[in-house]
Amino acid sequence: MSLFLGVDGGGSKTAFVLLDDGGHIVAEAQTASCYYFDDGIELVGRILTECVAAVTSRAGVEASDIDQAFLGLPGYGEVSSDLDRLNAIPGEVLGHGRYSCDNDMVCGWAGSLGAVDGINVISGTGSMTYGERRGRGHRVGGWSELFGDEGSAYWIAARGLNAFTRMSDGRLSRGPLYDLMKLRVGITSDLDVIDVVVNEWKGQRALIADLSKTVVDAAGHGDEASATILREASGELVEIVEATRVALGFLDDEVVPVSYSGGMFTADAIRVGFEQALHALPPAYELRVPMFGPAVGAALYAAKQHGSPLAETALDRLGSR
Repeated sequence: MSLFLGVDGGGSKTAFVLLDDGGHIVAEAQTASCYYFDDGIELVGRILTECVAAVTSRAGVEASDIDQAFLGLPGYGEVSSDLDRLNAIPGEVLGHGRYSCDNDMVCGWAGSLGAVDGINVISGTGSMTYGERRGRGHRVGGWSELFGDEGSAYWIAARGLNAFTRMSDGRLSRGPLYDLMKLRVGITSDLDVIDVVVNEWKGQRALIADLSKTVVDAAGHGDEASATILREASGELVEIVEATRVALGFLDDEVVPVSYSGGMFTADAIRVGFEQALHALPPAYELRVPMFGPAVGAALYAAKQHGSPLAETALDRLGSR
């Protein structure tokens, strides 16, 4: 029996899946985000040490029994000077070199499409796409919350906060978002939103991104400004999918499998809006419901890199669990 470890890092959590070659999940674990830009690169080592120990203990195996691991790390590749250290940390934790690292975007792609040619779009705390065609991969987006990540939870939340300030000023008609945002942030005086977000939360991306749920809630209560934000978010996500298709060299008449991952796609408004905007484009996109989550995708990618991709029967077993 071969064992494959998948690690899916993200802006809000890190998930671990230990998978065998028969399509059985042997053990799982989940802990805090390993997004290290705020807390330093050694955070990655602490997170990996904690959860590798957890999954191996639950499975009754040693780290040396893992045949291949794949670690999808948030921010990987975005600071060139960090790559050597990021690539070394898993070896220190696992005690062997049977692993590889890349950005967590690969986990979403491998999980949603079963690691076949096509494009996956991520809308979680941040946003980006990753696609592969004939052995070549390409990424679009993921330029950080400060000047990118269009269509992400952070992007939606920031625009929701902006709409709240406009409603407070009278520059925008007050809709349900106004009261819902005050309730969610926990303020009675409008200007206190600055104190909470900037001073108490210290601009933490995960805390701000969570306000996207308030925008979704407000849109469900008929808030026009919130509905517009979600509609624009869907359009932004389709735009990065189209850019990925062109970069990968898919022909205009070639059917392009597309799937999705990330928390924003649990919102009907985003998922439906994305599908409508995607099918409004001339290229032949085939939207697929995600097969597996990103953590399972990481384990599937580990198996593929080991040269032992799971057989169809194993994938069917995994999908029916």
